[in-house]
Amino acid sequence: MKRIIPVLILCGLIACKGDQSQETEKDKSVIDSLNSEELLPENLLKSEPVVLNLEEANKLVELPLGCIDTEYPNKLGQTLENEAAIGEPSELHPAFYGCFDWHSSVHAHWSLVKLLKNFPELEKKEAVKEALKNSLSAENIRGELDYFKREESDSYERTYGWAWLLKLAEELRTWKDPLGAELADNLSPLTDLVVQRYQEFLPKLNYPIRVGEHTNTAFGLTFAYDYAVATENTKFKDLIAKRAQDFYLKDDDCPLSWEPSGYDFLSPCLEEVDIMRRVLPKNAFSMWIDDFMPQLKKKDFVMEVGEVSDRTDGKLVHLDGLNFSRAWVFYGLAKQYPQQYGHLENLANAHVAYSFPNLAGDSYEGGHWLGTFAIYSLQRAGTKEKE
Repeated sequence: MKRIIPVLILCGLIACKGDQSQETEKDKSVIDSLNSEELLPENLLKSEPVVLNLEEANKLVELPLGCIDTEYPNKLGQTLENEAAIGEPSELHPAFYGCFDWHSSVHAHWSLVKLLKNFPELEKKEAVKEALKNSLSAENIRGELDYFKREESDSYERTYGWAWLLKLAEELRTWKDPLGAELADNLSPLTDLVVQRYQEFLPKLNYPIRVGEHTNTAFGLTFAYDYAVATENTKFKDLIAKRAQDFYLKDDDCPLSWEPSGYDFLSPCLEEVDIMRRVLPKNAFSMWIDDFMPQLKKKDFVMEVGEVSDRTDGKLVHLDGLNFSRAWVFYGLAKQYPQQYGHLENLANAHVAYSFPNLAGDSYEGGHWLGTFAIYSLQRAGTKEKE
């Protein structure tokens, strides 16, 4: 990574914005030639995008609506201070007790908000609004706050659940509807606490966590960064950008052939790409990714989808989630840098196409969370990114 350092010095790390040098005509001609369809593998040319339309939204909304009030089965994941700390899930978490675990409940609420924002004519729009108002009342959020302030809960849901809480807060704050503002205000005490927890934790984390599940550091940074940008929290944004560069700037040759592990739902390599494309300026990111995952620029790059052998197994079905999370990274990269990475949209389409048909009628092991991953992936497919 030696050649990226001068660029970052000149740019002041994160202060450098935009394209600081023009592509040469020769470079442009090479890029144009690589964009020609005949260089794309045949299987990728046939990968049609899944479109999230009103019909599909009406189907998908059933998943979060069906689980946010489903208290059992439940995985609490708590550390008990004493016997008095034991309680029913709905007592411990009056807002986010359903959907098997806390973080799944949080992102189920995000799914409801996202679908209602994008499709205000949902057949069950009134049921969605009522469910959101009931869950995200000021009283219920005070109950959640009390739990987070327990003696043994400093690291509760760190950082996966934290990240989804901020994604929910971001969605509410950017919803141009009085209900969105009301619910965002209700949620704000917990949102502020999560931001504080991030700001306390990140400076102490000496080494990133590079796994394909909940504790993946890059994923936690990515959603937090989006929230910081959306709310114009410059202090928080700069902290995340600094820590991402501390963790990942010198990384080379990510071992993509090692992925996936048996029940990953995140790609350690691609999640790192997802945060670095956000925090690095264009030229610095280009040089970084050339060292980290140069194969992504190849028009014939192929990554096989994660195959699920048993969708009733709560761990093995994680691989459906992996397909969606890989897809949202590919979509984001292709949208932000279409000349260099536009071909990855086809690969993203293939990953979504494999797992999307399995959402309806899936067992509760997958149904309580996979809809959210599908919705977020398809949102990235339709998002225009800034370079």
